Amino acid sequence: MNEHVNETCAHITYCPYKAESAPRFISALTKKTYAMVLAGGRGSRLQQMTDWRAKPAVPFGGKLRIIDFPLSNCINSGIRRIGVATQYMAHSLIHHIQRGWSFLDDQCNEFIDVLPAQQRVKEGWYQGTANAVFQNLDILRNCAPEYVLILGGDHVYKMDYSRMLADHVAKAADITVACIEVPRAEGREFGIMGVDEKGRVTDFHEKPEHPAAMPGRPDSALASMGIYVFGARFLYEQLIRDHDDPDSGHDFGRDLIPYLVPRHRVFAHHFADSCVNMVGDVPYWRDVGTVDSYWEANMDLVQVSPELNLYDDTWPIWTHQEQLPPAKFIFNNDGRRGHAMDSLVSSGCIVSGATIERSLLFLKVRVGDYSLIQDSVILSNVQIGRHVTLKRVVVDKHCKIPDGFSAGLDPERDKQRFHVTERGITLITPEMLGQIVHQVR
Repeated sequence: MNEHVNETCAHITYCPYKAESAPRFISALTKKTYAMVLAGGRGSRLQQMTDWRAKPAVPFGGKLRIIDFPLSNCINSGIRRIGVATQYMAHSLIHHIQRGWSFLDDQCNEFIDVLPAQQRVKEGWYQGTANAVFQNLDILRNCAPEYVLILGGDHVYKMDYSRMLADHVAKAADITVACIEVPRAEGREFGIMGVDEKGRVTDFHEKPEHPAAMPGRPDSALASMGIYVFGARFLYEQLIRDHDDPDSGHDFGRDLIPYLVPRHRVFAHHFADSCVNMVGDVPYWRDVGTVDSYWEANMDLVQVSPELNLYDDTWPIWTHQEQLPPAKFIFNNDGRRGHAMDSLVSSGCIVSGATIERSLLFLKVRVGDYSLIQDSVILSNVQIGRHVTLKRVVVDKHCKIPDGFSAGLDPERDKQRFHVTERGITLITPEMLGQIVHQVR
């Protein structure tokens, strides 16, 4: 370890955030780090849920948005200089960040900058993940960080980035790539890495047709999480070099990382070493990129012991908190009893003489008399009429479900009006119901 690394590590503060978990590092490392969250993607596999919002702005877990997870991880890790690069359908995302993340104090050099594509370098939108960072080089340089943390804005997980930073410095790495073990059959969706016994990355292939297996684990592959730590000056040099390469697609996974692996010190950081939400021996991480996976991850939260712990006061997930009254359940007559079982019901909801089973109701949902909601995800500001039956559905914000309506009972009939997934989950949006919505989603 060189003299600079020794000096930096000497400033690490060792303070466990849980008695039973690994230590947390809040130090000069995190204070000298700028986090860039790449949040410009649509997420087209979520179908009509992203017609009016970017994937990072998709609601999750009753009152959160997907982007709240990487942003909360930054805050909890001690990283409080953050840029969020936006592009596709960014209004609801910007609206959420402005209202929910304004608590940082600029006088203490804490901030979240929203960075839409501004054609700062030349005309054109962001043309890849590396290009999105390159187009904001002047902003990065103005902040003068020593380290830059690159994050995606569209996964659900809890991670202490300070441990990854400490790992990066201890190994004197040029770049550190967070990685997670995935089934080999799913490796086509990821950047697949090979590493040596010291954790140095020896090869990297973005979304290979035939993913390489991990040594001794023929059914598993080591996948990049799209989370990178760079030394700032090294990152600037490589982004400029990549920008000047006419053959590059200007993407971290497809271009930059494969170029760097044989030429520089690229190391892997195993997510299990910094995960704050372990499920047994497995770190919790979800790509809620399809309607099926989105429904499944939300439905897990209503289990007796959900895999994702949202009740952990030591690692809270921050978000915009509307001032709303508690959920209300009314009427207690036979056949007309307002109640919920094995469900999450958020603030501002009113369940009027209806039954909610194994479902998740977001903010300000209204459910009318004699209705039955089972195994469903109902987003905010949905109005459900009387005598309605919904089973295994996802209902987008601002839908108005009329009296006597039913969905999720007959997939073939549902396909005539709505989107039905391979697993039989029915997605309902206002447009599918012939309704016009003027509110921000």
